[in-house]
Amino acid sequence: MGFEENHWIDPPAEWTADGELRFVCDGGTDLWRTTHYGYVRDRAPMFGREVAGDARLTVTFGGDYGAQYDQAGAVLRADEENWIKAGAEFVDGGFQISVVVTRGASDWSVVTLPEPAELVTIELTRSGDAVVVRYGLDGAEPVTMLRLAYFPPSVPAFAGAMAAAPDGKGFEVRFTRVDIEEGDIAPEGMGL
Repeated sequence: MGFEENHWIDPPAEWTADGELRFVCDGGTDLWRTTHYGYVRDRAPMFGREVAGDARLTVTFGGDYGAQYDQAGAVLRADEENWIKAGAEFVDGGFQISVVVTRGASDWSVVTLPEPAELVTIELTRSGDAVVVRYGLDGAEPVTMLRLAYFPPSVPAFAGAMAAAPDGKGFEVRFTRVDIEEGDIAPEGMGL
């Protein structure tokens, strides 16, 4: 995992990148726009780089989740009104695999996990005007498709790791993998 080309958006106060990326996500951080809650939150630590077009982002991570909505995962962000985040989220005392797609306003999809996973792998594959979201648990490659979403084509976007603690005091997260590939990448096995 090479970090040389990566940079922070909303950097955390405490972080290290020595073989893996570790940071403490501050409380009061979140990415959300309007829907249901009526507010806009656009502040969360994100570590990655710009991609020009088609790309595949794969992150593997674990965290010390403890408060409602503690979350970590992957983010693909064209601007403050067009982005996708996907990862693991602590909701109502359990763990969800979660995807938020934002095009002016946010929507939220979840899959409940019967028990927490030590590590989660999320893959966002951007091809043309679509992003395919896949996940894998406890070291498995991300083969389970979770979502196919529209994303503005041919616009630069920030791709990377993210975490947020909307309601809690913050928590520690570690990423063992942050891989970003660019180029002509076609999603496989969409079953459409």
